[in-house]
Amino acid sequence: MATVDRNLSEYNKDLIPDGSQFKIGIVISEWNSQITENLAKGAIDTLITNQVKSDNINVRYVPGTFELPLGAQYLCEYLDLDGVIAIGTVIQGETKHFDYVCEGATKGLTDVNLKYNIPVSFCVLTDNNIQQSIERSGGKHGNKGVECAVACLKMIALKNQYWRFHLVWMMAQCADTLHVFTLRNLPNKYPNLR
Repeated sequence: MATVDRNLSEYNKDLIPDGSQFKIGIVISEWNSQITENLAKGAIDTLITNQVKSDNINVRYVPGTFELPLGAQYLCEYLDLDGVIAIGTVIQGETKHFDYVCEGATKGLTDVNLKYNIPVSFCVLTDNNIQQSIERSGGKHGNKGVECAVACLKMIALKNQYWRFHLVWMMAQCADTLHVFTLRNLPNKYPNLR
């Protein structure tokens, strides 16, 4: 597994953007709550450590991991948010149900990311047994909630960089258009200015 040689809770705080102006939604699966609540605690603590105001963290619950995409979509659609963290865990059982839930949640959350152009961080553990989930929700491998909160903050900052660049570009385009329009419409008595 990818986390065997790495701690999910370790990150370089110098590389994390200031989250003081960010508004984050968190949607949490109630299923396997002993795991998802630990993941949520890791995510919320990390957001607050990185200056996100507790009043700017909006938490909602859904019944299970399969419902995370719709819960995330509701957050994106009805709240003014910069990013969302979707928290769940699916533990392998004896049937194919695990595969369907994992596939549905993954595809659904990807679709929400792209439909709303809002970062949706995938904090869903897909483990073979409960012990692996415990180890990744605050146990010996750290907390996936921390890693996903960091990813969400970084993606919001990346989007904001592009937004600022796009805004400056649009302003420059408008200024050029206004400049050309003004020069074309100068009175004939100022031919040297055209």
